[in-house]
Parts: sequence; C-alpha cells; structure tokens
Amino acid sequence: MSDMNKIIDEADDSLLTNMTIDAFRRTMVHYGYWLAQVENQLGIEKAMEVEAEVWGASFGNQLNRLSKIFGFEVKDGVPAHLHTLSRNERVDLLKNLGVNWLANDGIWFQAVEKKYGMNDAKRCNDSCWTRYSPFEAERIKELLGLPEKGGIPALKKALAFRMYALINKQSIEDVDENCIIFRMNECRVQLARKRKGMEDYPCKSVGLVEYPYFARTIDSRIVTECVGCPPDEHPEEWFCAWKFTVE
Repeated sequence: MSDMNKIIDEADDSLLTNMTIDAFRRTMVHYGYWLAQVENQLGIEKAMEVEAEVWGASFGNQLNRLSKIFGFEVKDGVPAHLHTLSRNERVDLLKNLGVNWLANDGIWFQAVEKKYGMNDAKRCNDSCWTRYSPFEAERIKELLGLPEKGGIPALKKALAFRMYALINKQSIEDVDENCIIFRMNECRVQLARKRKGMEDYPCKSVGLVEYPYFARTIDSRIVTECVGCPPDEHPEEWFCAWKFTVE
C-alpha cells in the first residue's frame, strides 16, 4: 500500500509548481461544471440564482486563504491593492481583462475549429452564448441595481457595461423612448481580420443568439431585430447593428 504523503514529499519543486497552477485550473473547471449541471438539472434561471450565492462564498473563501499564504491584505472582499489604484489604472485593468476575456473565447473557438472544423466550432460557440449572454446580463443588472422592467434606459446602461464595451467601439441611436439602434463601430475581432486581408467573420448566427438573450434578460419585453451583421454587407462605419424595441 502506497504512502500518498510520501509520494508528494518526494515531488521536485518543478512538479509542485506545476501542480499549483493545475490546482487553479481544476478549481475553475470544476466551478464551471457545477454551474452547467445545476442548469441541466434545475434550469438556467435557478442555476444563476444559486451561482449568485456560491460566488461570494467560494471567492471569499479562496481569497482569504490565499491572502494568508501570499501575505496580501483583503479589504471589502477584494485584494486591498485594488483600492489603491487610480481611476486610469482601474480602467486600464478592466480593458486588459476584457482583452483576456476575448482571447480566451477565441482560443476555445480556434481549438475546436482546428480539431473538428468550422461548423462544429460555430455550433459550440452559438450554444455557449445562449448561456453566457443571459449570465452577463444578470451580472450587470446586479452590479448596477437595474430594475426588472427597466426598458430601453436599462438596456442602454447594460450595453455599456458588457465585456465587449471595454475593448470595442460602439454607439447607440435613439429612435424613440421605446426603441434604439445599437451599432458595433469597431470590433476587435473583425478589425484584426481586416488587417490580415481576410473577409469578415460571419458572426450573424451567434449575434442572433447573443443579443436577444441579453436584451430579454435585461427586460423580457424587449424584442431584438438584426439590422445587419456579417456575412451581411455593411457600411464602413459599423460591422453589425441591432434594433431593440420594447413591446
């Protein structure tokens, strides 16, 4: 019978370091699987309700333990260093987190595409957004304290706080008090393709999932209509545009 503690004790420093990083990876993936399975068993609304409770307890527990190990102070539930950052430093940090978020999305897409092809990558991507888009909307609603039936004013605020808004240039045209047209004027993904001489990525299929799910989560009365999105032709001043109307 093996002495498990002895096996760990005999591991060299390099292995222990790799195990440390892998422990973070396992925790992150396990968290995601829990969310996925609660949704599968109980539905997405209940899953998001549970996750809202779990995150505070889980993050707080992990942060407090790590603060003791690495010797950093925790203040108001976050590393104290965050409170010392200037406004510009906070915005810069958020933008970099936005770039990391988008890169993570792209790495997943490309990995599936490389192994199984574009069709499967697009199917996985579209399905992912049916989960992520309402989740992001719920997080923004809580962060901003938006009402359940906030209408167009709530949607306009929420669109400004998406991860995309940190890294892309977007604009909103007021049609009337119950209708707006949202335009993605500069898209980081599409601009990168343009610089490489590539055609637009045909993202309309995911947009038809992403935007309606997001808008309906902000206010269930909002109806989404695609004005244009690749592979549709579009003017130089925007890549995609969406019309939101409260009915």
